[in-house]
Amino acid sequence: MKLEDVEKEIEQLREKIREHNYEYYVENNPKISDYDFDQLLKRLESLESKYPSLITADSPTQRVGGQALDTFETITHKTPMLSLANTYNPDELREFDKRVQKNVGAVSYVIEPKIDGAGVSLVYKDGILDYGVTRGDGSKGDNITQNLKTIKSIPLKLKGDCLKDVEVRGEVFMTRSGFKEYNKQQLKHNEQPFANPRNAAAGSLRQLDPEVVTKRPLDIFIYLLIDASNYADTHEKVLTLLKEAGFKINPHFKKVSDVEEAIAYCSTIEDLRETLDYDIDGAVIKVNDLEKHEILGSTSKNPRWAISYKFAAQQASTKLENIDIQVGRTGVLTPVAILKPVNVGGVTVSRATLHNFEELTRKDIRIGDMVIVERSGDVIPQVVKSIENKRTGNEQKKEIPTHCPICKNPASKKPGEVAIRCNNRMCPARLKWRVRYFASRDAMDIDHLGTSTIDKLIEQNIITNIADLYFLSKEDLLSLEGFKEKSAQNLLDSIQESKKQDLSRLIYGLGIRHVGKYSAQILAAQFDSIDELSQATSEELKDIYGLGDKTADTIASFFTTEENMDLIKRLKEIGVETKTKESNQQQPLKGKQFVFTGTLEHLTRSKAKDLIKEKGGIVASSVSKKIDYMVVGTKPGSKYEKAKKQGIHIINEDEFIYLAKKEDDT
Repeated sequence: MKLEDVEKEIEQLREKIREHNYEYYVENNPKISDYDFDQLLKRLESLESKYPSLITADSPTQRVGGQALDTFETITHKTPMLSLANTYNPDELREFDKRVQKNVGAVSYVIEPKIDGAGVSLVYKDGILDYGVTRGDGSKGDNITQNLKTIKSIPLKLKGDCLKDVEVRGEVFMTRSGFKEYNKQQLKHNEQPFANPRNAAAGSLRQLDPEVVTKRPLDIFIYLLIDASNYADTHEKVLTLLKEAGFKINPHFKKVSDVEEAIAYCSTIEDLRETLDYDIDGAVIKVNDLEKHEILGSTSKNPRWAISYKFAAQQASTKLENIDIQVGRTGVLTPVAILKPVNVGGVTVSRATLHNFEELTRKDIRIGDMVIVERSGDVIPQVVKSIENKRTGNEQKKEIPTHCPICKNPASKKPGEVAIRCNNRMCPARLKWRVRYFASRDAMDIDHLGTSTIDKLIEQNIITNIADLYFLSKEDLLSLEGFKEKSAQNLLDSIQESKKQDLSRLIYGLGIRHVGKYSAQILAAQFDSIDELSQATSEELKDIYGLGDKTADTIASFFTTEENMDLIKRLKEIGVETKTKESNQQQPLKGKQFVFTGTLEHLTRSKAKDLIKEKGGIVASSVSKKIDYMVVGTKPGSKYEKAKKQGIHIINEDEFIYLAKKEDDT
C-alpha cells in the first residue's frame, strides 16, 4: 500500500472507532457487535504497528500507554476547582434564590444530579486531550492523564469545530453494577474488595500504573465548561455544546423557570436515586444565565451562582458495642461509637461520631444500645439516637472523662465551650495529629510519611515534636518495622524536599485553629515571612479581607505561646523556608486587593486573576471598603454602582494591564 493510502485508511478507522465508542459508552446505543468493533480496532493496531510514525496521541489505540509512574506531577489549575455550598431542605434553597434575586433579579435554573464520585479537570488543545488533573486542594492537583485516557467515555479527540482549546470539569465514578462485579472478582482472587463505588473511583485514579486502571469500570459525566460565556449565553446551551463535542453529560438535567420548580425537580431526582446505576447524593442547582454568573461571582470556596441540594441521609440500625475516646490535634476529647458493622447507603460502617460528651448525655446513648446510624454524602457517619424500646437493662452509660485517656493528664472544659480538652500540649495523641497535619499533602507534602510511621516514631520516642522530623537519620527509620534502605532514603529525601515549600503551606501546616488553605494563602500574600506574621496584632489581622474575627484572634494567640515560637525558631534553624519566595518578576500589586465586574476584552477572567496573584495581589469576590481597585469590563453588574458609592478606585482593563505589568519603583 502507498503511504497516502495507509494514512487515509488509518484516519477512516479512527473516525469509525471514535463514533462507535461514543455510541457505546456515551449514548449507550451500540450500532455494531463487540466482535465487529474488535475487528476494526485490531486492523488499526496492525496498521499502526507497521507504520509507527503515523501513531498520534488522539488515536483510539493510545488509551493505555506509557510506563507506570513513580509519582504524579503536580499541576496548578488555571481556574480553581471550587466546591459547592450545601442546602438540606426547600427553605434553605429558597434562601439561596432570594440571595441570587437580590443581586441579579429573577432567574431560571438548570438542575443536574450530583454524582458521588471524584472531580477532575480535562484540558484540550486544538481539540485533542492534552492533560487531565485531579481536583486536589482546589488550587493544584495531580496529573493523571494516563489514567483518564483509559475511560472510554472521555473523548481523546473532540467532535466538530466549536470547542477546540477548552477546559472542562467532570465527575469520575464507578457504576454500581461495575463495582459489584469488580468486587466479586477481587474476592474470587482473594484480593481486598473496595468499600464503596466512590472510594473505588478515587482510588483507581490514584493508581500509578494505567494498566491497573484499565481493568476498572470507570465512567464520567462532564458538567462544566470553563470560560463558557465565550461559547454560549446559558448553561443549558453549554451542556448541549458539550454533548455535541462528544462529552458524556448527565441525561437527567432540566431547565426550570424558578425556585419552586427547582425544588419539585430535586424531589423527582431523589425519587430516581435507587433506580440509577450510579450513586448520587443530591442535586446541583445552577443559575442558567452565564452573564449572571459573572455578576454573582464566588467566595474563596464556593460559586454564588450554584448550590448543592443534599438528599435525606441514609440510615440503618445496629448495635453500639463500645465507646472509644479520640484525642484530636487541639486536644479535644471526642467520643466515637464502635459499631457492629452495618451497611449504610452502600458503605460498611463500623465507627461513627458521637460529636461530644454533651451531645452523648443529651441523647442518652449507652454502650450496648441498638442505635440508628446515619450517613449523608461526605459527612462522617453519626449515631442519631438509641432505640430505647430494645434495651435489655444491661446497657452502660459512658462516664465523662476527667483525664486524657492517652497521657492521663487532667482534661477540662473552658467556659462557653462544649469541648473537653486534654491540657497537655505534649500529649502523644495530640502530637500524632499535629505531625499528620504538618506532613499532609496540602501542607508540607512529605511523601512516604504515613500514619503508621508517624505513630511508631512517636510511640518509640524518636520524635517529640514536629521539628524532630528534620533530624531523623536512616538508622532511626531502619529501626522501625517495614523500613528498608530504599524506603528509608525516600522518606528522608521527601523530608528534606519539604523545606522548600512555600510560606502558605507552612502556615497551613502549623495547624492554627480556624486557618484553612485559603486563609493561609491570604496570610502569605499579606506578610513576607512567618516572623512578620507572628508580630501582627489581632486588630491588624482583622483588617485583612477574608479573615474573620475569630480566625484573627486564634492566629494572634498562636504566636504568644512559648512552645509555638520555639517550634518556629527550630524550623528556621533547620532551613525550612519561612519567608515569601523571591520571584524573578516584579510584584507591583503586593498586598493590593482587586474585584472584577463585567466582561474583559483582552484577558479571560481566570487569566486576569492569575496575573494579580503572580504580581502579589489578592483577588476578592465582593465589594468592601478593603478593596483597592475595581476592574470594569463591558456590561458591568451591580458591583459597579456599589463601588462608585463607596469611592473605590475604578479602572478599565487597559489600565489594569498597565498597572500589573509596570515595574515596582518602590
